[in-house]
Amino acid sequence: MALMPVSDALAAVLAGAEPLAEEMAALDAAFHRVLARDVAARRTQPPEAMSAMDGYAVRAADAAEVDAQLTVIGEVAAGRPFAGSVGSGEAVRIFTGGVVPAGADAVVIQEDTVAEGKRITIKEAAVTGRHIRRAGVDFSEGDVLLRQGTRLTERHLALAAGMNHPLLPVRRRPRVAILATGDELVMPGATPGPGQIVYSNGYALHALARQEGADTVDLGVAADTLEATTEGIRRARASGADILITTGGASVGDHDLVQKALRDEGTAMAFWKIAMRPGKPMMNGQLGAMRVIGLPGNPVSSYVCGFLFMVPLIRALSGQQVIHHRREHAVLGRDVGANDQREDYLRARLDMRDDGTLVALPVNHQDSSLLANLAAAQALLVRAPFAPKAEAGSPCEVLRLPA
Repeated sequence: MALMPVSDALAAVLAGAEPLAEEMAALDAAFHRVLARDVAARRTQPPEAMSAMDGYAVRAADAAEVDAQLTVIGEVAAGRPFAGSVGSGEAVRIFTGGVVPAGADAVVIQEDTVAEGKRITIKEAAVTGRHIRRAGVDFSEGDVLLRQGTRLTERHLALAAGMNHPLLPVRRRPRVAILATGDELVMPGATPGPGQIVYSNGYALHALARQEGADTVDLGVAADTLEATTEGIRRARASGADILITTGGASVGDHDLVQKALRDEGTAMAFWKIAMRPGKPMMNGQLGAMRVIGLPGNPVSSYVCGFLFMVPLIRALSGQQVIHHRREHAVLGRDVGANDQREDYLRARLDMRDDGTLVALPVNHQDSSLLANLAAAQALLVRAPFAPKAEAGSPCEVLRLPA
């Protein structure tokens, strides 16, 4: 079977992926959720002209000269407006957030006045509009300030609250079930027996999925039998998973049973084997409504494929505006050799020169089992198929890994 180009494989993974159903979420539960539709302001902010400083609300014409004297006729605090209006020769004591009273068109800050009883003396001339936040300076009722597809940050939540929305329309979180396979795997903290290794793939994949806003289901580790693998796949369907991620068992050995189990359960396979390194033995298909991505067992291959394929799929199902990873331009920090027919994703550290140039330095050893190098990397350096040898300083492209 010919190896599928990475771009074609990603297109197959994303084919037909539509945003999940809309639901309402309270503000305190909407962090990092994705808006299902545009949201408009329900009020004008501020609703009236308000003071930006502590001082005195005045008519600018009355306070245009230094040493002008005005009579204080009242006080305004935030939430306690002044009922009257400011006339000629008058001023109203005002505090930050107080509604500017009728008749006033400027605020003189308290540091620029001298107060004696009910009289103030102006020490810096007033300017019309100074220190006043006009009505609607932030936004007006009906303004669409939050757009469909936005993944909500803490700043968006503050804005939504100010817009007077206690609930927001968001997409349902994608549900990702993760199933590992392999008799050689033992859990962290156990003592591995002969030929066994400590299971690590799932911890990175769960974190990667959750970071993208998905809920995850841990299906544990299935033994290398068709029955155990099939039972894990059925548990994924029973959990209501939108995505099933398997790790291991995706190659062609006698104990690599994931593809057979998936096919026996009725999975329509889109592809198997990709022209990429690390991660050639990767599968994709669909079992009913559940999308399936079969990742390699080597920990670096598993992570890189999860980053390149699982993350965009989660984003697509979440309805996010930006689905694909953004490539950045950089220069090589050292020489790299010529590439073969597979697109290469070298683990690399990043540095920024004084002139702003981004430098990508590939780690020394690129073996797909080396977790220490993966943890030390900050980016994937992308090398196209059949790319020629490139010297240090040559332009390159990188994908930043989550920080």
